[in-house]
Amino acid sequence: MDSLIDREKEMPAVEISELTLRFGEQVVFDRFSITLLKGQKVLIAGRSGSGKSSLLRSLLGFIVPQQGDVKIEGVLLDGKTIWHLRKRMGYIAQEPQLGEGIVRELLQRPFSWKANHSLRYDAEQTAQLCRQFYLPESLLNKKIHELSGGEKQRVALIAAILLQRPIYLLDEATSALDADSKKAVLDYFAGRTDLTILMVSHDISLSSIAERVVQLPDILAGGRL
Repeated sequence: MDSLIDREKEMPAVEISELTLRFGEQVVFDRFSITLLKGQKVLIAGRSGSGKSSLLRSLLGFIVPQQGDVKIEGVLLDGKTIWHLRKRMGYIAQEPQLGEGIVRELLQRPFSWKANHSLRYDAEQTAQLCRQFYLPESLLNKKIHELSGGEKQRVALIAAILLQRPIYLLDEATSALDADSKKAVLDYFAGRTDLTILMVSHDISLSSIAERVVQLPDILAGGRL
């Protein structure tokens, strides 16, 4: 039993192998490979248009590469596994689409979905995360369309954290935050050694919590990282 547990601990959380991604004549990735072990935090940095967001969308199955494999916790991403694997990942976009309604309702809504039937909304954790990310608890009663860009990003982060995913994909997820709020978010993820974090950003300051930084313009064809 112990040996089985050890093997599970060693299994990569995210494994991208020989990924090739093209849009028309534009080659975004050419046989690109990278592995993240459980608990690792990696920043993929690059200028706008360098393919950072496309890489994360490939992990979620929203973009199908021309070549290569994606494995999440050892399971190959394909048409049969995609819905299961998406439940293992939390994705936070630069401009979260939160819909309409009240913030508190937005945070509670996913717990009524069949996919999250084993989870329960935690009001105490929600309040704690609001305080940690410099959001007043009164914001929970605010209408979503009244939120600023920075507030939307932090609400999206809280929503993803409440769902207890082991892997988080952060797509410029702190770009609208001031310095103090960004530090609060980074400190939170730095303290969560149980979580695997793949960040994509042009903001190199996120490297403060990253074990590795991959600069996209420097990646060679067939590179393995």
